[in-house]
Amino acid sequence: MSLRFALTHRSTYRYARAVGLGPQLIRLRPAPQCRTPILSYALQVEPATHWLHWQQDPLGNFMARVLMTEPVAAFSVTVDLTAEISTINPFDFFVEPEAANWPFIPEPWLAEQLLPYRRLDPLGPLLDAFLQEIPRTPRGTVEFLVNLTARVHQRVAYVQRPEPGVWDTEKLLREGCGSCRDSSWLLVQMLRRLGFGARFVSGYLIEAVMLGRDDAELHAWAEVYLPGAGWIGLDPTSGLLAGAGHIPLAAAPDPASAAPISGTVEAVETETRFEMALRRLGEGPDFPMPPAPR
Repeated sequence: MSLRFALTHRSTYRYARAVGLGPQLIRLRPAPQCRTPILSYALQVEPATHWLHWQQDPLGNFMARVLMTEPVAAFSVTVDLTAEISTINPFDFFVEPEAANWPFIPEPWLAEQLLPYRRLDPLGPLLDAFLQEIPRTPRGTVEFLVNLTARVHQRVAYVQRPEPGVWDTEKLLREGCGSCRDSSWLLVQMLRRLGFGARFVSGYLIEAVMLGRDDAELHAWAEVYLPGAGWIGLDPTSGLLAGAGHIPLAAAPDPASAAPISGTVEAVETETRFEMALRRLGEGPDFPMPPAPR
């Protein structure tokens, strides 16, 4: 049985005076690879004195480019969507035989395509020490990825961190706690140093609680590329593979390119407010996912 949810996400920016905004890039539309059925979607930008054009960025993410036609004292972006959440088996994928065991060497053509997703940050002593803890004995690739995700989950405690940006791996490991985007970037960097192509994902996470309050949040996780399976989501915040409640919005080689909203504004004091509301609409028919490509 599936559950239907209505989600409203509003981001509001209020300025101390009317200011000019540069182009605003909004990546808040469910991505083409989203496995969760999206029944409806609407994006509203205020004030109405703007031009909005939908496009796909070079990475294939849906992106709205907004250009204000006059100075504004406030700027808001509201997303309304309905989603149908049903059980997804996160292990329902096929890995090519040559990649079934780790370590493996991807085909040259694939290695070339994954070059942006194998770019490395400088290696600091704390990340180096953490990597040295990873057993190098050959084993099943899926088992290896499950254990690695759980290892990051156990090492980094989750905390809400309202300030923008992503911590580098050394700061995160030194603190021992961080936001979902911090631990996801750590996992991306570890995957790359262990021979995988990996990318950073921003999206929504809808959690259906059987007893108590349903919850939704703007979230981040990692994806790893497996020959035969494609991109597979790994969530270090939970230590599990991404499931039905993970709704990807943008995926990129680096966090900045997957930012939900980015753009320029004149130097001015700004008050920022984010609101998220989730409403359960009821149960619907269970729509099975199409079989995994083989």
